[in-house]
Amino acid sequence: MPDFKELELRLVNAVAELEEEEALHLAEKALDEGMEPLALLEAVNKGMQKVGQLYEEKTYFIADLIMAGLIFKGVLGLQPIQKLFYAKNKKKIGKLVLGTVHGDLHDIGKDIFRGLMETNNFEVIDLGVDVPAEKFVRKTLEHKPDIVGMSGVLTYTVDAMKEVVEALKEAEIRDSVKVIVGGGHLTEESCRFIGADAYSNDAFDGVKLCLQWMKSAKQGEE
Repeated sequence: MPDFKELELRLVNAVAELEEEEALHLAEKALDEGMEPLALLEAVNKGMQKVGQLYEEKTYFIADLIMAGLIFKGVLGLQPIQKLFYAKNKKKIGKLVLGTVHGDLHDIGKDIFRGLMETNNFEVIDLGVDVPAEKFVRKTLEHKPDIVGMSGVLTYTVDAMKEVVEALKEAEIRDSVKVIVGGGHLTEESCRFIGADAYSNDAFDGVKLCLQWMKSAKQGEE
């Protein structure tokens, strides 16, 4: 097995430093040399986490987040990654309704999470950005998902997330779904305030939580 540690480190740094051409070149090189697509995505995600940290430290700004998102989307467009996402005849293990909450137009974290969930055989209904609570409710009633996922980069989105949970309660469907919220600013305390079942500051960790939920639900049916 080839040792990809040095290549992975270079890729993480290229993403973190927003070097688009270099990041895409290294991603293609890694795939050509046999790196597993999921391992590549994890390396890119590490770079994205560094971008998020620099944004929180006010070293990076909104434009830098947008650039990082473009790099990630470029990696998603590589053929081996496309094959991973859109492999046919994969049995879906669960359904997710996903959106960036009202008041926030950022889609980077949402798109990363969506891609990883699709890779792990979830059907994802992506509602887009700036999604009001009533749309989350309407689409949850329509699609009957296992999980509702909300994303938000801005700190005040905790209020919008709480509004969605309260709206799900009013519609008497809160108990029929798991709710996961994602964003770098979220904490255990804010998760409790929102009323979500779980939160994640990292897309990979969020996917692992959702996989655990589906496994537990399946075991409960047996």
